[in-house]
Amino acid sequence: MSLPRVFGISGWKNSGKTGLTVKLVAELTRRGYRISTIKHAHHDFDIDKPGADSFRHRQAGASEVAIVSDTRFAIMRELRGEQEPRLADILARLHPCDLVLIEGYKREPVPKIETRRLDARSREPLAPNDPHIVAIAADHPVTDTALPVFNLDDTAAIADFIEKVIGLSKT
Repeated sequence: MSLPRVFGISGWKNSGKTGLTVKLVAELTRRGYRISTIKHAHHDFDIDKPGADSFRHRQAGASEVAIVSDTRFAIMRELRGEQEPRLADILARLHPCDLVLIEGYKREPVPKIETRRLDARSREPLAPNDPHIVAIAADHPVTDTALPVFNLDDTAAIADFIEKVIGLSKT
């Protein structure tokens, strides 16, 4: 089984990663592509609510809990000290799609765009130390790079760029 095409959105906290990811999903879906996303979290997160049946199952010690309805399903896995899964392992679990946008995953060797905002936690550029960053999207002028620079809000141009970089086209 071959892994899907992947493109990353990387940047510091509050740099606009989620906003750009959401706009790209909407734009690329509008263009007729089937898009999936993977969000990397650097902290303890929970998509379940205390008191919910599934939460209680996990608290009791279940390794995996699946929640299924007629509109969606989710499978949560408790790592319980196991190592975080590799991106490739997560990609292999996804259903076929045209493109997976990954948010975060600064160190993965996939083509990605760096997001920069003036009010981000850090303004230290990532691109000089990451050869996989192929463009920058910013809310301010960026002149210290030879990479393509996009306005953070120019979703259509960024989507066009992603299509070109990864060879995505509707047939």
